[in-house]
Amino acid sequence: MMGQPPYSRTTIDELLRLIERAGLFERQPMVERKIMHYSSLQTILLVGEGNFSFSSALATAFESAENIVASSIDSEDKVLRVYNTARSSIENLESRKALVLYEVDATRLHEIEELSTRIFDRVVFNLPHAGYFPGGECSKEAIKKNSELLSMFLESATKLLSLDGEIHVTNKVGPPYKKWNLEGAAENYGLYLKESVSFQKADYPGYMNKRGSGAKINRTFRLGECETYMFSAV
Repeated sequence: MMGQPPYSRTTIDELLRLIERAGLFERQPMVERKIMHYSSLQTILLVGEGNFSFSSALATAFESAENIVASSIDSEDKVLRVYNTARSSIENLESRKALVLYEVDATRLHEIEELSTRIFDRVVFNLPHAGYFPGGECSKEAIKKNSELLSMFLESATKLLSLDGEIHVTNKVGPPYKKWNLEGAAENYGLYLKESVSFQKADYPGYMNKRGSGAKINRTFRLGECETYMFSAV
């Protein structure tokens, strides 16, 4: 006579539910939606978002934004106070279930509680800038500070990257931006440039680039020629 099974059907069902909650159970495939280099099937972290219009453009394209974490270095109060369209972008993100974070230092991402236990397929930093400098962007101080910002960002972002993930940095082309040594900094952290492609604001409907610092913080500016640099560790 065969013995009784060691676990009841109820126990097995409960174990399966626990496995599913832990993200270890294979779910039904989602419908993929894409915009340019980004997919609704990727986990995406955006830093330095300012008015959150870029992440909002992704959320709208994906329809659901559960795969998006959008962050700003500013406090929520400052974001809503200085950017006149930020509220609508944030509401769009949150209504589509994105995680919106404030006071996130792009150079210390791996130390942020909400990020430290997660990995991302894409970490995106558009038009990074260390702030306003009285001597202008060509000054030695500005070049030094922006180089440090990029280097520290890349070091931190690599710690949150999935095995085949990518770090995307969109930056202006030419001087003084080439002096920021983006590609050299990437090599220092075991990253290589997979591809660089032209960045066009029109490809992301609703995106509005802002100065982000100084007296004209909410003003847009002419982008000129920009490239998105895509780095990977594999």
